[in-house]
Amino acid sequence: MSDLFDESVRFADLGLNDRILAALDRKGFEHPTLIQAQLIPPILNGKDVMGQAKTGSGKTAAFALPILHLADPDIPMQALVLAPTRELAVQVAGEIEKLAEDTDIKVSCIIGGESMRKQKKSMEAGGHIIVGTPGRVMDLQNRRELSFDRIRFAVLDEVDRMLDIGFRDDIRQILKTCPTDRQTIFVSATISGEIERLGRQFMKEDAEKVETVGSSLTVSMVDQKYLSVEPWDKRTMLLYLIRKEEPETTVVFCKTKATVHKVTQYLRDKGVSVREIHGDLHQTKRTRVMNALRQKQVDVLIASDLAARGLDIDHITDVVNYDLPEDPEVYVHRIGRTARAGRRGRAWSFVTPEEGQRLTEIEKLSGALIEAVFYEDFEPGPIPKAVREERAKSESPRKVVERGPVDPTTLSEQELQSMFPGGVIPKGKPRTGMGGRHRGRRR
Repeated sequence: MSDLFDESVRFADLGLNDRILAALDRKGFEHPTLIQAQLIPPILNGKDVMGQAKTGSGKTAAFALPILHLADPDIPMQALVLAPTRELAVQVAGEIEKLAEDTDIKVSCIIGGESMRKQKKSMEAGGHIIVGTPGRVMDLQNRRELSFDRIRFAVLDEVDRMLDIGFRDDIRQILKTCPTDRQTIFVSATISGEIERLGRQFMKEDAEKVETVGSSLTVSMVDQKYLSVEPWDKRTMLLYLIRKEEPETTVVFCKTKATVHKVTQYLRDKGVSVREIHGDLHQTKRTRVMNALRQKQVDVLIASDLAARGLDIDHITDVVNYDLPEDPEVYVHRIGRTARAGRRGRAWSFVTPEEGQRLTEIEKLSGALIEAVFYEDFEPGPIPKAVREERAKSESPRKVVERGPVDPTTLSEQELQSMFPGGVIPKGKPRTGMGGRHRGRRR
């Protein structure tokens, strides 16, 4: 745990007020995580900051605690927190609300798929801190339901993900509209050169960059394993794994929404308590699924990467990479859904024979050697007919037509004229061939 927490510092040493310290004490939090210990002081001092830390390291509290300390209960809509997905926005808003229990600061969550009328009422009832997705925030701002005039704090959470899914222009527009004397905070699992350049455009010259890139999450807290499996055996392997290892709560990540649906239906037919979540699911259903997961009413959640950064549930014990992600960073975000609240977690990856190099790249990024697991009693299924036919086609020897000397007596008059214009049939090899002395003129 020393790799995750800064045990040389207590929250009481950081300058936070008594109300916030009381809430932290009630939750049993005494020592901040590394990112919290390094990010809270500059924010309290009014600095613009960029904070980089791995998934699950406490980035939300790192910016929420100092904002709660500095916020004025008499000023509505003074803090804006942008998140890339609805699930993450809901998660962040809920975490800030818990930290603000002993304060007079109210939080409003603004996301698509929910009633604008309810969100407006929430902001009118307080709305000191607005947490939302860029699209809905801009909609309400364009309708004059949300004002940026009093924004004192602008936070971009998981900004790398926001750029990945195309929110660059929205971010620019929102930050340009906010007052220039605001405090700007970027937090992310990765901060590329592009992100830093974007941040510097909207930050004060003395903005600070804080990085905690230790391997505490992916090495110390998560047991990482992989299983070599053919693509057509993945569903059977997943069912075998669930029954063999008996995890408490499992999140399974698939590459596409179609795969999410197929795998969910397969497990449901086998009697597994399973739900699915992906981008085509209506927000009401997504909220219902998340609530069921939090209340331990579902054992397995099948998800697309949409939910990779919006799941912060302490009792998730296992993560399965049903489809190995192409980007190693996505792998880190996925397995960060387990090993929460100081508990150990397990990450399982299904690796097909063609994905060995991708696994190596993931190992390099995470700094861990991922252990291979073999189940001797697992029975692979038959090779699909289409695969057999394709293999037979690619493995069949190529037919090479060998030609010997042409016998002119076997050719027709037309063939002779075509091969030997003028009717002159050579009696032997030409005097010079390739490499002869004759040289053509250069052009």
